[in-house]
Amino acid sequence: MLTHPQFDPVAVSLGPLSVHWYGLMYLVAFVQFWWLGKYRLLHQPQFARSGWTVQQLDDLLFYGVVGVIAGGRLGQVLFYEPGYYLSEPLQILAVWRGGMSFHGGLLGVLLAMALYARKTARHWLEITDFIAPLVPLGLAAGRIGNFINGELWGRAADPSLPWAMVFPAVDQLPRHPSQLYQAGLEGLLLFVVLWLYARQERPRGAVSGAFLVGYGILRWVAEYFRSPDAGIFGLSHTVSMGQWLSLPMIAAGIMLIVAAGRQRA
Repeated sequence: MLTHPQFDPVAVSLGPLSVHWYGLMYLVAFVQFWWLGKYRLLHQPQFARSGWTVQQLDDLLFYGVVGVIAGGRLGQVLFYEPGYYLSEPLQILAVWRGGMSFHGGLLGVLLAMALYARKTARHWLEITDFIAPLVPLGLAAGRIGNFINGELWGRAADPSLPWAMVFPAVDQLPRHPSQLYQAGLEGLLLFVVLWLYARQERPRGAVSGAFLVGYGILRWVAEYFRSPDAGIFGLSHTVSMGQWLSLPMIAAGIMLIVAAGRQRA
């Protein structure tokens, strides 16, 4: 059995200023988003033909950052811990302590992309198709941040499992390091699939649909290894809050893929 290293959540301290690992992981996510986005602009001709520029990528990143942070935090407040944040409203602003909902962040980004689409007169799905392959590695970075913080730990595991891990801040039970599972599934695996799929020009909405279906399914699987959160539907070890929130994603993704297939036909 392994033991969680119980990392110091503060990566660097400069006098009164503390830089947290969790925040650094978000910085890594945003940097890789820009870098991969620039690569797509320069090496995938469909974007050059449609008039995308690096300046637009910069603007897109700004909108995305606002959507991720605002939506992710509000999602955590509304979907998972409304009672706590109602009693401690100032803690809503303490994003450096963790507590960001992916599904809330997704809704925030979708709203931000809708505003950007309106500003630039582009089709909303054209924008989401462009950004979809840029997201999974950022999700992987976020899950590594969860692991460093020792949060969102896994369910109890068989002690004979070679990578079973004790999280001393929780208890002495061997557990699945589910944060790393999610980094591998929703992060690395989803990135490889989407990146390869999006290399060829696809009907509008197809790449967005593939992201929604892929993430939803992989999150559903990963939730069986992660200690479930209570959420607004209560605590369940059968269908967790994360799985409930993934169902609409899968349904919406299937509809987008079907609609894209009709375009091609």
